[in-house]
Amino acid sequence: MKKSLLALAVLGAFAGAASAQSSVTLFGVVDLSANQIKNGGASTQTLQSNQLNSNRLGFRGIEDLGGGLKAGFWLEAAMNNESGNVGGGNGVPQPANGASIFNRRSTVSLFSPWGELRLGRDYVASFWNLVYDDVNGANGLGQGLNLVPGLSSTANSLARTNGMIAYFLPANIGGIYGQAGVSAPSNNASTGNPGTSGQKYYGGRIGYAAGPFDVNFSYGQTRLQAFQGNPAGDKYTNWNAGGSWDFGVAKLYGFYNEVKFQNLKADTYEISVGVPLGQGEARAVYAHVDQKGNQGAVNLNGDDASLWSLEYVYNLSKRTALYTTFGQINNDGRAAFSVLPGTATDSQLSGGKSTGYNIGVRHSF
Repeated sequence: MKKSLLALAVLGAFAGAASAQSSVTLFGVVDLSANQIKNGGASTQTLQSNQLNSNRLGFRGIEDLGGGLKAGFWLEAAMNNESGNVGGGNGVPQPANGASIFNRRSTVSLFSPWGELRLGRDYVASFWNLVYDDVNGANGLGQGLNLVPGLSSTANSLARTNGMIAYFLPANIGGIYGQAGVSAPSNNASTGNPGTSGQKYYGGRIGYAAGPFDVNFSYGQTRLQAFQGNPAGDKYTNWNAGGSWDFGVAKLYGFYNEVKFQNLKADTYEISVGVPLGQGEARAVYAHVDQKGNQGAVNLNGDDASLWSLEYVYNLSKRTALYTTFGQINNDGRAAFSVLPGTATDSQLSGGKSTGYNIGVRHSF
């Protein structure tokens, strides 16, 4: 009897040790705001998600394999809280995989002292500088991303891509960080059949951070295939450089971004600042896009735009914040950029002004 009890105790200890080596975490963000938007002569009142932070519901886990090796997974779904919808498009045209649940990220990883190998749907390397080098983090009425166009291409990899194979540098190499990734065309195709023409992405990012200083550079290229209406081999390229400096009393951000497709090009730059004020932060942004080139009937010369915005975020706690934002875009020529894309057609907005303000709440868990 004593031996049986001892054996059970030993087995229990081993089971406890095994469970302690792995963990699964539920996390998420719920962000919703009331928005008043005026695009040219068209006004819109709407409840809108993702204006301070992107809504998400996720699960992540990691297991210690011993010897410095770990395995992990990350499943993250987008949410539109104004309608209750979860998930959404993943960039692949219908009928194949055009809607998904874990469309923000769906990856499995192996970690070692030499870095991370990550497989699945994920952010592309050339997107991250547009997030980290913007005080608004690529969210809201004042984000610089509002002035980064697709240039009439069908590239679906500005932010994420399917079937990514990526490598990330380890975090202990003197402030240097970086990543590189490539996706196979058959994972971004018009059907789910292997070998079907699609989009192939490759890109990389390198940066250096020390104390309050951070500087980075990235490049990405998407090769489009003929089935999407573009000549086979057409390329949509995106490179950018930027950084930030935390002065204590304020943190300054900036980036320069260039996108090219065929004979079209758009150069976007942004300067933004965050100033801590008690339990909150005041934010200001200025951005400008200069478009050039001709493609058939499309002529972008002179179709430029400027953006400016002011925002205040008040933290009720570490997880909950109230915020209010005012943003404005002045379009020149036939430019039709909006502070809230999707709330007007190009004909309604062409050459006009887009103005918006909102008030919202964000809770994370």
